[in-house]
Amino acid sequence: MQYKDIPAENLLKIKTLGQLRAAGYEPQTVKKELRHNLIRKLQRKEEVFPGIWGYEETVLPDLQRAILSMHHINLLGLRGQAKTRIARLMVDLLDEYIPVVQGAELNDDPLQPLSRFAKDLVHEHGDDTPISWMHRSDRYTEKLATPDVSVADLIGDADPIKAATLKLPYSDERVIHFGLIPRSHRGIFVINELPDLQARIQVALFNILQEGDIQIRGFKVRLPLDIQFVFTANPEDYTNRGSIVTPLKDRIDSQIITHYPKSIEIGKKITRQEAHIKEEQEQLVTTNDIISDLIEQVAFEARESEYVDAKSGVSARLTISAFENLLSAAERRALLNGESKTYVRLSDFLNTIPAVTGKVELVYEGEQEGAGHVAQVLMGKAIRTQFLQYFPDPDKAKKSKEGNPYKKITDWFGDGNTVDILNDAPASEYKKALQAIPGLSELVEKHRSEAKGEEKLFMMEFALHGLAEHSQLSKNRLSTGLQFKDLLSGMFTMPSFGEEEDEDDF
Repeated sequence: MQYKDIPAENLLKIKTLGQLRAAGYEPQTVKKELRHNLIRKLQRKEEVFPGIWGYEETVLPDLQRAILSMHHINLLGLRGQAKTRIARLMVDLLDEYIPVVQGAELNDDPLQPLSRFAKDLVHEHGDDTPISWMHRSDRYTEKLATPDVSVADLIGDADPIKAATLKLPYSDERVIHFGLIPRSHRGIFVINELPDLQARIQVALFNILQEGDIQIRGFKVRLPLDIQFVFTANPEDYTNRGSIVTPLKDRIDSQIITHYPKSIEIGKKITRQEAHIKEEQEQLVTTNDIISDLIEQVAFEARESEYVDAKSGVSARLTISAFENLLSAAERRALLNGESKTYVRLSDFLNTIPAVTGKVELVYEGEQEGAGHVAQVLMGKAIRTQFLQYFPDPDKAKKSKEGNPYKKITDWFGDGNTVDILNDAPASEYKKALQAIPGLSELVEKHRSEAKGEEKLFMMEFALHGLAEHSQLSKNRLSTGLQFKDLLSGMFTMPSFGEEEDEDDF
């Protein structure tokens, strides 16, 4: 049996350097380790980066090629594109356990000791040198680049307290307190938002990346560090806050460009996976695919909106937070009304505005309109787009030979009737308000015949919102919900006390 095939429980029984030699252990660099384990996973058709959706044909093949090439990696992309998540998943490509000299602060390989402490210990004890085992989860180090990061933080510095305690002169290398990078020896080191790192700090990384050694306060210390570097960067940072120093960029072997989900379905997978949904919420609130599609559509609309800064991007965290907020809105309504079960409504979707306003960076025009108004516009566009997936286009329906399916509804509103859909209305009141509209139930039965019960009520409300977004009805925001009325009367009627103007009226 080769060393690599020894079960973990047997490896952990090895306690000395001599036993390790007898087991056939040979040192291996972290990059070769990653490469070897990736090859084994690919040969076995195992999933390499579980939970990463939408990158199967773009980012992940590039990443695998970089690992096979044993490259340092820079993941370049806008906010919320799973860059850090990918870096963290690389830990799974490390061996489960590796041997280290017991007590060594640099995770020294027993057969290739690096630090003064480990070298002295091996020299003194030989094959009786005690070893311990390090799990792969302890071999990952992550540092967010901020303006206050110093060379001492990353590389190290002379420690006067250590010198005084050990009674050593500053000329002795044992007074060095090593930084995060040397302590990541034989592991993966990640620097998030690399452009935010000051240029002089980036320069300190040159030798480590190219030569594998470090320099501290003039000490003649050569430490051939074995580290897999992964950097993340946002292209927006290149102009707004900083940049990657050109010689450093040249030393990062592979730069992999990430992107946002390219379809609603991929976005839904990511949102469902990442959203923190409580068990009691799942039992209380029933959702459907349409509401999930609407939430994802908001992100797609935001990325194309003239009000949103495209260079900043729209994070996947927008849809995750919005979905969590959506369920909480439905849960709150059910709790207020003492209901043991509830079905999501379009009003719940519109109550996710707080999850949207903080996730988009607005351009000047957007700032003028206000974050709340922009969020309403994005949600309105999402409803308008998704509506056409389920009902006929109202603009074309007027000219249809089969007749306008919306005429009965719009005529009723044209007679001066209005409907209030309140956020916290009990199920009975919600149902009564929708069923009072002639033609609405028939519309859903004809075009969405599979919808029954509460789902049918949802589709009826969806139809009202869709007609409003296609300028067939007027939709006014109330302090406690929405009011639908005839489009013409909505134009000439000033909002009453407690009302706000509809977003379509701006």
